[in-house]
Amino acid sequence: MKTMAKLPFLLSMAIAATALSPAHADTDYPKKPIQIIVPFSAGGATDMLARTIGQKLTERWGQTVIVENRPGAGGNIGAAAGARAAPDGYTLTLTAAGISAVNPHVYKDLPYDSITSFAPVTQLVAAPLLLAVHPSVDIDTPQKWLEEVRANPEKYTVANGGVGTAQHLGAEYLDMEAKMKSLHVPYSGSAPATSDVLGGQTNAILDNMVTLVPHIESGKLKPLAVTSTERAENLPDVPTFSESGLPGFQTGTWYGVVAPAGTPPEIVKKLQVEIADILKAPELRQSLIKQGLVPVGNTPEEFAEHIRSEREKMGKIVKAANIQMN
Repeated sequence: MKTMAKLPFLLSMAIAATALSPAHADTDYPKKPIQIIVPFSAGGATDMLARTIGQKLTERWGQTVIVENRPGAGGNIGAAAGARAAPDGYTLTLTAAGISAVNPHVYKDLPYDSITSFAPVTQLVAAPLLLAVHPSVDIDTPQKWLEEVRANPEKYTVANGGVGTAQHLGAEYLDMEAKMKSLHVPYSGSAPATSDVLGGQTNAILDNMVTLVPHIESGKLKPLAVTSTERAENLPDVPTFSESGLPGFQTGTWYGVVAPAGTPPEIVKKLQVEIADILKAPELRQSLIKQGLVPVGNTPEEFAEHIRSEREKMGKIVKAANIQMN
């Protein structure tokens, strides 16, 4: 009888505990400002994306979204801070291919794990790369580029924004898949790399479209191919490598939003649905496409799988190219 008398009390305690557990998050989220950590300097593509998404969330939810730049160590400083944050949905991190897929293979003793330390929210955009050459280079098609580099190993120089960057790994991957060997010339960023190819010091460059399109439009560079499986909407006349002798070839960088591991699934899903809807807005979509970015907005599960597959793929490239940062 005593046990029966205790049942209502035990049941009420169980209900209360369930209501307070992380799995049953407060449906009033968000009730205070949200912070987005950007692990790179202000003014870049990641910073622009974070501020754009943050402003739209502020407008929709009536809560301020604050962007905090924490650059350094290839994005590792900001990513580590994001991983250590409370898993309550009020601190998000803007991640990139380098942070989630490349850094685990080129840095020792990372203070975070790109898979287990985070709860993926959604991939914001994909950013295919573009191979362009100086006008003095007598190559006008991707097929001829592949033929010439195969016939003349390391004769042709390809500039990139630095060792271990998505641009560098993309060029290494192109060499691997095409069974050729160009000479990779790393710089301390896209700006000096672009400057040297414009000056003719290097033959070619593989970089983000937003960096190269203005120079293509001015005639200072010749575009050869993009690294997506489909042609870019902002460069419809430029072929893909996939249609130029390397079926299925695809590489590039990407950006997305993650939360600390343990963030309630309800909050993660609410963020994903809202951000995906923001990315569908025609004005924002066209703005992103003009910059060579492809809006995505996939589910947390799809983004998690993307991170896993990209991390595995980049690991193979890093190993084959023998790339080490420390």
